[in-house]
Amino acid sequence: MKELFDLTGKVALITGATHGLGMAMAKALGKAGATLVINGNTPGKMQLALENYRQDGFEVHSYLFDVTNEEQVKENIDRIEEEVGPIQILVNNAGMIQRTPALEMEVADFRRVVDVDLTAPFILSKTVGRYMISRQGGKIINICSMMSELGRDTVSAYAAAKGGLKMLTRNLATEWAKYNIQVNGIGPGYFATDQTAPIRVDGHPFNEFIISRTPAGRWGNPEDLGGAVVFLGSKASDFVNGQIIYVDGGILATIGKPSNE
Repeated sequence: MKELFDLTGKVALITGATHGLGMAMAKALGKAGATLVINGNTPGKMQLALENYRQDGFEVHSYLFDVTNEEQVKENIDRIEEEVGPIQILVNNAGMIQRTPALEMEVADFRRVVDVDLTAPFILSKTVGRYMISRQGGKIINICSMMSELGRDTVSAYAAAKGGLKMLTRNLATEWAKYNIQVNGIGPGYFATDQTAPIRVDGHPFNEFIISRTPAGRWGNPEDLGGAVVFLGSKASDFVNGQIIYVDGGILATIGKPSNE
């Protein structure tokens, strides 16, 4: 069984892995043996991230580029293939959210969110996919969202993009399964990160809402994503294709948290 989940010798590219959930998933892949290639677009954050990874003993390589820029993506994927090795696992994690009511949202802002959250995964998947097809194998993992399934006020662009990413995942799986490429997704629920810290304090209405709405009765820890990303990046998922695994503590499974009665 250990061999099924062993990623030793595999090169994994994780976009947006300088912090948060991206870093947690990258470290999980690293613990399973993968050589890590992390992407970001801010030099300062990248340097801090590299120090963090190396302090924990990971072999890591970094590449700064804008995931929405097709030329930059192509140039850097070529460099990674030449300098580090064949990319066998791609995690499309880089993303953004803008909380603005639909009537107040500028079209340019809507397009920017879709560009980062949907178009960029297409660009990365297409670019890396050509290499994977030539090698007859690979794993692509798109980081979707509960908003791939549910709507919520003020996040129309994000939900539209993540819903589209779910369907992009299924369509790429359909096209590329014959090349032994598995394309799947992970849909995180609500997680305890630096970004959510201000609303996770006791007494905050949103904190109470999430805990009451989640059957598990808590926020997710970033490490909770580790099992799913290693599974989808390993031989254990060789016949799993076009699926979205929701790591959400059970939110999507129920209309409300069960009572204690």
